[in-house]
Amino acid sequence: MTLPLLSVIIPTFGPDAPSRDKLLRDTLVNVLEQDYPSFEIIVVDQTPTHEPQTQAYLEQLAKDKKITWFKVNWASLPGARNYGVRRASGEIIVFIDDDIIMPPGYLEAHARNYTNPEIGAVAGRVFDKMKLSETGNWKEGEAVREEFVKMLPQLNLKRQVEELPPQAMDPGIAWYYIDLVHTVKPQWVISARGCNMSYRREIFTKHGVWFDERFRGSAVREESDFCLRLRKTGYQIWYDPEAYLVHLAEETGGCHDVSTRSLKYQMTFYHNHFLMALKNLTLNQQLRLYAKLFDCHVLGNPPCNKSGSPIKILTRGGFYSLGFMDAIATMVKGNWDDGQNYTKQDLLSPNQ
Repeated sequence: MTLPLLSVIIPTFGPDAPSRDKLLRDTLVNVLEQDYPSFEIIVVDQTPTHEPQTQAYLEQLAKDKKITWFKVNWASLPGARNYGVRRASGEIIVFIDDDIIMPPGYLEAHARNYTNPEIGAVAGRVFDKMKLSETGNWKEGEAVREEFVKMLPQLNLKRQVEELPPQAMDPGIAWYYIDLVHTVKPQWVISARGCNMSYRREIFTKHGVWFDERFRGSAVREESDFCLRLRKTGYQIWYDPEAYLVHLAEETGGCHDVSTRSLKYQMTFYHNHFLMALKNLTLNQQLRLYAKLFDCHVLGNPPCNKSGSPIKILTRGGFYSLGFMDAIATMVKGNWDDGQNYTKQDLLSPNQ
């Protein structure tokens, strides 16, 4: 079997450089250790200033042609993804975050699925550090990490999913049923997780499906929006649990421009959900998503399990309403402004 050339794209943003910089360095070391025969690493760097150690490390990797390193003066996850794709050479594009740990054979696990011509994207399994810690399954320390990560698929996570329920393929409510953590059986899915996904390059270049740069902040739901549009090309999305990694899920930095604890994050969280719905869903699907979004994220019912304090419910309800109105405004503005500002800036730059 001839394996395709892969382009591994890593968007990174570190407002608190010392802590975030180490994660980026560790991620790059991890990717460079992969024994896949043909791949390139593209770093789209949105960090204004790195600590000296990281700056020197990136400069050396670029000089040695181990990575292709691009510095940009803005912070946007979908913008960074599009920027990287335009510079990629690979037949397959792999997207990861800058705070991950991957096992040996990770890249091959993604690549081998593309022998099936129906597959346009591969969704990998994601083990979250926080959830592993909660179950007592996380191991700290460099000495044990490599062997531990190899053993992750055999861990007892208290529950395993063979077949995802039918609701996981329903665009209105799939986001509350698609479980890419506990699912152990390969199968068709409706979407991938942004920290571990791959696509045929022709999805972008031939079919013209690109990430929508109007998804703000942490860009939650930008990959969902992309996957819904991808499925209209006739390609499908395949979930492969053997293409797994650990997502360290740091609170700040990485691929986005706001802290998850900020008020701005709350606004963009709801805006992005509503934007995805308004763009892609039927009215019936939209109403079911809005109801589930309100029940889970505003009222705090499972699986969100948030505080039931009346003040917090009212506060979340306010963000919910403002986010909806903001998404409506984004859609109206789309009649004369498609929001692909970072792409336009890139394409018009005389230095590119």
